[in-house]
Order: sequence, then structure tokens, then C-alpha cells
Amino acid sequence: MPPRRKLSDLDRGRAIGWLQDGVAARQVAQRLAVAPSVIIRLKQRFHATGRVQERQRSGRPRVTTQREDRFIQRQAMQQRMATANNIRQRLQATTNTVVSGQTIRNRLHNFGLRARRPVRGTTLTANHRAARRAWCTQHVRWQRQQWAQVLFTDESGFCLEPADGRIRVWRRRGERFAEGAVLE
Repeated sequence: MPPRRKLSDLDRGRAIGWLQDGVAARQVAQRLAVAPSVIIRLKQRFHATGRVQERQRSGRPRVTTQREDRFIQRQAMQQRMATANNIRQRLQATTNTVVSGQTIRNRLHNFGLRARRPVRGTTLTANHRAARRAWCTQHVRWQRQQWAQVLFTDESGFCLEPADGRIRVWRRRGERFAEGAVLE
């Protein structure tokens, strides 16, 4: 496994502590599974600045603040079927921040939210519920041998009219059947 290129703040602090206790930079690098050059640069930066945090880097400034990012996440979680452009319009109306739909998708991806096809749930009528209850009361006293003769299958739903096909739900991994993520 190749060595890591970045250290967490906790690991940086541990490395400096070990170096101050007299542990060699090469041994510290082995303990943290990084290249020795990482530890040597960390030691030099600590002696120069007295800090172990990474320096501010240049680059493109973020369009949204952390507060706006949380707003984007909250909008997607409250209205799971909203499109990225709908969320973008709400953000612009609320905060006067102009962003692209791709920026909205990027922020939602950072929160672990992906646009997925919703699960279609069947709507149960009162007749369905009554029929299910009657079936259950008829079979409540069945023995294991009787149940062994039963083959359970799943029904497939078919759509005779062309569906839109563009409906998506924002959800995280494992939230397939979460409230609001099922289309009824």
C-alpha cells in the first residue's frame, strides 16, 4: 500500500510530540504510514511557524459559504424530488447568491446525496387492507408443513402510459426506502 500524502491534525500533533520526545523522523513516518519527507516538512514548518495546521492555499474561492451549503442540503432533504435547478433558484431567491446547477449537485454530492430513481410504492386501498387481514386470519394457524407447500413470488408493476422518466430523488446510500424517497 503506498504511503498517505496527507495527515490529519491529530496525526500531525502526534508526530510533533514523538519528534520532541526524540523519536527519529523515519520511525515517525513508519508509525504513521507516510513518507519521511512528509514528517521532515512538518517538522520544518512547526519550527518556522509554531503550528502544525496546513497553510492557506491559493485557488478558486468557493462560491457558497458553509451556511449556504447547509441551506442547499436542507432543501434537498426537505423536498427530495426537487431538481438541482429548483434548489439553485431557491438559493438565489433567499440569499442572492448566483450559482450553477452543477455547483448545487457538487455540494449535494459532498454531503453524500445522489440523484436516484425513486422506489415506486403501491397505494393500498381499504379493500386491499381488508383482503390482507382476511387472508392472515385464515392462515394464522397453519403449520410448518403447510407453509412448505406455498411459493411466494413478487409482483411486477407495469406502466401502460409513458412515464416522465426524469423524476429523481436526492438520497444517501442506504436511504432507498426513507420517507420522502418513495414515490407513491
